[in-house]
Amino acid sequence: MFQGFSQETVDFMWGIRFNNERSWFEAHKSDYQTCFLEPMKELGFQVQGALLDRFPKSGLNLKISRIYRDARRLFGRGPYKDHLWLSLFRFGSETGGDHPVLWFELAPEGWSYGMGFWCAQPVLMEKHRARIDADPKPLLKLENKLAKQKEFALEGPEYKRQKTCGEPKLTRWYNKKSFSVGHEEELTEFIYTPELAERLVEGFSFLMPYYDYFSTLWADPDPREST
Repeated sequence: MFQGFSQETVDFMWGIRFNNERSWFEAHKSDYQTCFLEPMKELGFQVQGALLDRFPKSGLNLKISRIYRDARRLFGRGPYKDHLWLSLFRFGSETGGDHPVLWFELAPEGWSYGMGFWCAQPVLMEKHRARIDADPKPLLKLENKLAKQKEFALEGPEYKRQKTCGEPKLTRWYNKKSFSVGHEEELTEFIYTPELAERLVEGFSFLMPYYDYFSTLWADPDPREST
């Protein structure tokens, strides 16, 4: 049962940021495992279980990120991440840009959670716009629901040259190169409490209709092949 993160969690994140080398990590590896990795696993399993109870057909898988960076892509950075995240997803992989994920991320400065794509592929966004063109009502319903709450916001880069959307209320969705519906917050003592798990369960429950809508995009026909 998740009881919350701790001040030691935060201390470790800042420590590895400013001492990003093997000797420091090995000397503090037990802190990483007990104060960072294990609470993240407990949080992930608890949230996953609660969502599967609420949405038994969702088939959500859980993945906890590794602290080790890909040695092929360090680009001058140290070998360790100073943040961790958990992701919940329906398909075999939570990466690749074809499928959305539900995520929670904890970093030294703050935490975030939400639903979205990690670098959505251009063809997927073409399918997204084609779906809006064909029938804007399903996404319009989700947009209206999103506009009535304050927890989550639509985020993501937009095209410099704006595309024309037939449904004006969906213009901001139509012009995204990739997107997420997320919430960001600075670190407070709230992350030290079990209520964090409850917050994620309620937030992800709100986002499930969005996840369901976008998780089927990959199967839509490629609109480029009909032109």
